[in-house]
Amino acid sequence: MHPATEQIIAGNKARTDALIAISNIQVAAFERLSALTFNAARAMFEDSVAQARAMLGAKDAKDLFDRNAALAQPAVEKAIAYSRSMYDVAVQAQNEISRVMETHCAEMNRGFLAMLDKVSPQATPASDAAEAAVKSAFAAASAAYSSLSRISRRATELAEANVAGVARGVRAGRKKSA
Repeated sequence: MHPATEQIIAGNKARTDALIAISNIQVAAFERLSALTFNAARAMFEDSVAQARAMLGAKDAKDLFDRNAALAQPAVEKAIAYSRSMYDVAVQAQNEISRVMETHCAEMNRGFLAMLDKVSPQATPASDAAEAAVKSAFAAASAAYSSLSRISRRATELAEANVAGVARGVRAGRKKSA
C-alpha cells in the first residue's frame, strides 16, 4: 500500500475514534442529566405533597404564611443545587470533549507536518516558500486554537465563580432571615 494511502486511512481512523469518544462523552452526560432531572422532578413532587399537607394543617392565616415562608427557602436551595449539578455535568463534558479535541488536533498537526517533512526533500526550490507558508499557517492555527482553549477555560472559571457567588448570596440571605 502507498504511504499516502496509509496516512489517509490512519487519519480517517483517528477522526473516527475522536468522534466516537466525543459521542460517548455526550451520551454519558445525557445519562447524568436525565438522572438529575428525574431525581429533581421526583423530589419536587414529594416536596409539593409535603407542603400541601403542611398547609392543610395551618390553624390560621398567619400560621399558613409562616409555614409557606419556612418551606420556600429549602425550595430555593434545592433549585440552586439542581442548577449547580446541571452546570457541573456540562462543564465536565465540555472539559472531556476539549481534551479529546486538543489531543486529536495535535496528532493531526504532527502527522501533517511529518508528511510535509517527508515530501519537502522531493520538492522544487520554488516550493520552499509555499511549504514555509503552510507551516506558518499551521503554527498560527495552533496558536489560535490554544488561545481559544484558554479563553474557554477562563470563561468556565468565571461562570463557576458566578454560580458559587449566587450560592453564597442565598446562604447569606438565609442567615439574615433566620
